[in-house]
Amino acid sequence: MDESRDRIICMKCNVALVKTKTDFSYLKHNFDTELLRCPICGQVYIPEALVKGKINEVEMALEEK
Repeated sequence: MDESRDRIICMKCNVALVKTKTDFSYLKHNFDTELLRCPICGQVYIPEALVKGKINEVEMALEEK
């Protein structure tokens, strides 16, 4: 596996994103997870799996209330 091809690059800063513990606040619910983040500007990459997984769970739980 070629690691250079698997890196995600910040389009603004042109540097590789690094895994960083990231705190989320979504519809008044908080959770944290490790996500790729630009070490310079702080831009976070949110993968589709997280959006369809954890964030969707929070949204569904709120709709049930």
